[in-house]
Amino acid sequence: MKKEVAEFLTSVEGRAALAEVETRGVSEATHLSVLTGLRRTFSPEIAGALVQQAMLRQKAARRGKFSQVKAMFFTAEGLEQASSETVAHYRAERMRQFLPTGAKVADFCCSIGGDTLGLARYFSVSGVDLDEARLVFAAANCAAYGVQADFLTEDITKIEVKGYEAIFFDPARRTNEGRRLFSVEDYRPPLSLIKKWLEIVPEVVVKTSPGVDYAELAHYDCEVEIISEEGEVKEAVLWFGKFKQTKRRATLLPGLHSLTYLEDKPAIPVGEPLLYLYEPDGAVIRAGLVEELALQMGGSTRKLDPDIAFLTSNESHDTPFARRFRILESQPWNLKKLNRRLQELKVGKVVVKKRGSPVDPQQLEKALNLKGQGEMTVVLTHVLGQPYVLLCEV
Repeated sequence: MKKEVAEFLTSVEGRAALAEVETRGVSEATHLSVLTGLRRTFSPEIAGALVQQAMLRQKAARRGKFSQVKAMFFTAEGLEQASSETVAHYRAERMRQFLPTGAKVADFCCSIGGDTLGLARYFSVSGVDLDEARLVFAAANCAAYGVQADFLTEDITKIEVKGYEAIFFDPARRTNEGRRLFSVEDYRPPLSLIKKWLEIVPEVVVKTSPGVDYAELAHYDCEVEIISEEGEVKEAVLWFGKFKQTKRRATLLPGLHSLTYLEDKPAIPVGEPLLYLYEPDGAVIRAGLVEELALQMGGSTRKLDPDIAFLTSNESHDTPFARRFRILESQPWNLKKLNRRLQELKVGKVVVKKRGSPVDPQQLEKALNLKGQGEMTVVLTHVLGQPYVLLCEV
């Protein structure tokens, strides 16, 4: 998008035109007719931008990332990669523990300002991006939240970082064609760019994919935090300098529950299923903190298998870090025996969960001959290296 188009959209005239489009309503089925009508008044480029913006706002509202969607402006890529308001504010709050209010902070690759919104609540922020249209939107989005920031059109691979007290860096993790980039050195710009920044500004925060390869981070002295929101893993954050507090961390939002790595921890016992099954949150699993969770739960808690991220216990623990299921029965995996047992229990509907099993849940549901009225959760996993099925309450 051209800067001039973005400036029109955020102008008084542009906002009025956008509001009219939204009032009329636009969808995949009607966007062509709406576009045709707009072209009677606006250029094809402006008309297209108005329709796209209205539809992006609808998409943003469905995703629930922001509370001020009706006053915000998006690009497709900017909306896709933006952290939610909850995550952005959490990160800014954490940075505030180590930085004074008003500290000069750089937001590199700021895009539409999703993270700037959180940072600008406490700091003097400079948002930097090469895309001028995105910066126009970022300024408008900050205004929607009643915060201010400076925005600069610069190449961050060449920018002078001296004078900043901290840097937030959000490199692109997709190509221009939308292909996902997995290696941190394929990010645009690559993660290695921070090495020269760290020599001048030790306090650096980097947003990465939650699937980041830990082996690629071996030479970076940082804390890796995996963040999930409402039970869904969202992103990984690398914390450098005095921001680093541990090796790995799992944080669950919006409840602000945090589980951290333990250096010298005892081995967790492995054994047969007990009364309850615990399925750790994805952030706990991705951060490699299942053992830490088992120790926190205590009691009879143990693992079902050395390589499977399920825990079992005789105690009913209330923990935000895992979902609890009451185990009714367990048996080695055998489709015929499972089918027969479910029929005996008059089960007519199952929810299939799996971890470590090659069985496809949808194919299993089709293979089961269920005729009863009851419901049950069927868990496919391994116990002590052997394929197992656990029958649990829904």
